[in-house]
Amino acid sequence: MRIERPSPDKRQRNTDEVFVGAVDSQPIIGDEARDLRLIEHTFRDGARNKLHTHTTDQILIVTAGEGIVATEHEERAVRAGDVAYIPAGERHWHGAKPGMDMTHLAILGAGKTFIVADDRPAD
Repeated sequence: MRIERPSPDKRQRNTDEVFVGAVDSQPIIGDEARDLRLIEHTFRDGARNKLHTHTTDQILIVTAGEGIVATEHEERAVRAGDVAYIPAGERHWHGAKPGMDMTHLAILGAGKTFIVADDRPAD
């Protein structure tokens, strides 16, 4: 067993190509876990990620601020306390509303993320 306590002091700027704008992240449970991983992302001032897919289901738990979780067909406003479920393979993006910050916990299975470009998953 292991206990983790996420802290704003542990966040570091994330320069992954999936993000647009300033995003700070901290892995909480990573590749050492067999089936799941847990990452906290803080999207600063309207930052978001690009349209992408995962090979595993994803659950987002919004812990602070206000943001948007969207598919190709709809956008949903979210705020602290909301939980979003995104099935594997669904094209989606999420991030902070313009002018606001939003923090969420992302729970994913062991899998891969693909950025969608020109309506096709990136290699």
